[in-house]
Amino acid sequence: MGQSASTAAVGSRRDSNHSHRSNHRTTAVIAPMHVKEKDTFQDILDEVVSDYISNLPDECLACIFQFLGSGDRKRCSLVCHRWLVIEGQSRHRLSLNAQTDLLPMIPSLFSRFDAVTKLALKCDRRSVSIGDDALKHISLRCRNLTRLKLRACRELTDVGMAIFAKNCKALKKLSCGSCTFGTKGMNAVLDNCSSLEELSVKRLRGITDGAAAEPIGPGVAASSLKTICLKELYNGQCFGPLIIGSKNLRTLKLYRCSGDWDKLLELIADQVTGMVEVHLERLQVSDIGLAALSNCWNLEILHLVKTPECTNVGLTSIAEHCKLLRKLHIDGWKTNRIRDEGLIAVAKHCPNLQELVLIGVNPTRKSLELLATNCHSLERLALCGSETVGDVEISCIAAKCIALKKLCIKSCPVSDNGMEALAGGCPNLVKVKVKKCRAVTCEWADWLRASRGSLAVNLDTGEPEPQDASASDSSAQDNGMDMPQVVAQVGAANIASSSTDVAKANGLSAKGLATGNQTEENVPRNLSRGTLTLASVTIEIRYPLSLDSGMLISWNLDSSILVLDVSTETLIAKAVRALTWCFSILSVTFFS
Repeated sequence: MGQSASTAAVGSRRDSNHSHRSNHRTTAVIAPMHVKEKDTFQDILDEVVSDYISNLPDECLACIFQFLGSGDRKRCSLVCHRWLVIEGQSRHRLSLNAQTDLLPMIPSLFSRFDAVTKLALKCDRRSVSIGDDALKHISLRCRNLTRLKLRACRELTDVGMAIFAKNCKALKKLSCGSCTFGTKGMNAVLDNCSSLEELSVKRLRGITDGAAAEPIGPGVAASSLKTICLKELYNGQCFGPLIIGSKNLRTLKLYRCSGDWDKLLELIADQVTGMVEVHLERLQVSDIGLAALSNCWNLEILHLVKTPECTNVGLTSIAEHCKLLRKLHIDGWKTNRIRDEGLIAVAKHCPNLQELVLIGVNPTRKSLELLATNCHSLERLALCGSETVGDVEISCIAAKCIALKKLCIKSCPVSDNGMEALAGGCPNLVKVKVKKCRAVTCEWADWLRASRGSLAVNLDTGEPEPQDASASDSSAQDNGMDMPQVVAQVGAANIASSSTDVAKANGLSAKGLATGNQTEENVPRNLSRGTLTLASVTIEIRYPLSLDSGMLISWNLDSSILVLDVSTETLIAKAVRALTWCFSILSVTFFS
């Protein structure tokens, strides 16, 4: 294929070069090739390319491409025709701008990328997306597609999704967000894709509102589904038959889906008992739903985020039955309905707990001490917005949490006195993050770093850093704080590269490019024309400008003059400040 063509081309170049060499030359040995002393760089390069790159099998080159990023792969595809073909044939992941003008390019795109198995089609909200015809052509050329991501493809309908599902039956993962196809399109996927393992749906707008909504699932995909994620669905409960029918479901994530979920969770937990991970966020669910989930004895990860109707009773039920719990995240939303009682139940019944995140929950030393004593595997602890976590509680954590590796404290009434206990406690601690705890000072952080050199300490007091009193207004302006938008965008882009070359030509360091001694007071405001001499560059300021407002920058390469047109006299000073920010100014001259 392309390999033989590339090899032949290199060989012909080498023969041509040898025919022009003289017969009497001194030779030097460069293993493993014999290269003449007067061989050109191209001769040596041809030898290397011929002996190594051109003879490299396509499979090896494709393997190398797999380790490169998207940008590097694109650049490699421009080297030669052979690399273009191999890069296209070895690319399995592709992301496309799914606007309507993609349709005529589909044949050529997927002729080159004929091995794509993971495809993302994303459209801007303000643009018109691809329709059913485009999705049909894609499905015909990518029958081995295993992953599909759809974002804001609002022109897709149930018809297009049905055609896609029939052509791409090997699909394993489907993620769709802000699309407008409805129940029939989703059911078509579930009825045809028997290997579907992951389903993520966000803001699917085509589902009928109210009780008239057609149920979704279960379909043939129910037997293979392992993960279901539903986000921001007005009528997400129509996915109930799918969830209940997915007997092998391992992960269920429900985010901001309206409706009462208690009854549905009872039906789900009664039929699907093998779930390992459950996320409930901003959901109308109470202790009844949590009690139902407690039937999932293999539950290891539970996230309860802003579910105000969940109390100590529901958490206790989970703890007593789900004894394999490893990760527990609770955002109490400061409702104070989950407190020590529920946490004590977790400490007593969940000895395998490794990660505990409490946000807006108020534990005391009583529950924290029991958690530290019984949960010997606790490695990650985060306490955020807890009004009852003070110095006493932190000292307890430092003394009892032997296995703790990462500790995060945010917006809690702790001080340096309590945090000092970390210097001698938690022997396995590797990272401490303290944020918005005003009583904790930078001196404590420096002291702790010095006491435990291997410990990473991250302190954020949440207060703005005071500015240096020695910094004048002009220095702030020189740093671009008051720079007009046109200068920041146009000036920095067009001037910075030239200023670097000018600095190097005149022996200036890179640091000098950001310095300058011109201030607003040094610049006359009543001049309509002037020049700035910067190293070997001359900047010409012209006023007035025919435009209504702003500045216009142009570069004259022949005369090494940068022309800056301004519309008002007040912009002259700003222009000088902007140029000072980009150049190291050697001299300034104004004239009228």
